[in-house]
Amino acid sequence: MAFDATEQLGTGRESAEAAFAFYDSLDPVDCDAMIGRWRGDGFSTGHALDGVLERFGWYGKEFVDADNVHPLLFSTAGGGIRRVNPALMPLALGLRFPQLNNDASARAFRLIQPLMATSGSKARLRMTEFRGKISATMCYDQRPIHDVFRRVDDDTVLGAMDMKGMDEVFLFLLRRDRS
Repeated sequence: MAFDATEQLGTGRESAEAAFAFYDSLDPVDCDAMIGRWRGDGFSTGHALDGVLERFGWYGKEFVDADNVHPLLFSTAGGGIRRVNPALMPLALGLRFPQLNNDASARAFRLIQPLMATSGSKARLRMTEFRGKISATMCYDQRPIHDVFRRVDDDTVLGAMDMKGMDEVFLFLLRRDRS
């Protein structure tokens, strides 16, 4: 049975306090457990990034090994998956202007997405301490971002995106892609 965040936290937007209490209750995950492709999903807490990745066609992440990670996979119009270079993503712009999270911006992103494609790894996995526990962490190569994972079950992790300059940590789910 797949993990359902609403079973843990109820429905609708959850307070950051309740979401982090849930995150903090979870066990750490080691780097080896992260190897593979994962589908991303939202974990609504009222953060400015809630729903943005999903609207823009986010597929998830792929962990080849500890030194080769593809942090941003997006679905293509033809049903494929494209690796996108996070250094080319206008994240600060999206945080500063949340009104850009709209269908027109998503369509524009899909048009320019091929220009942002990469074949090379853009992150790596390391064990780091965050909120009192040592757990697998995806460290971006070109951005001051760490995604720290906690185990929900064998096929689901809850990630906390900690970015330098961002006031609040952003939470998201990853589910192991078995296809």
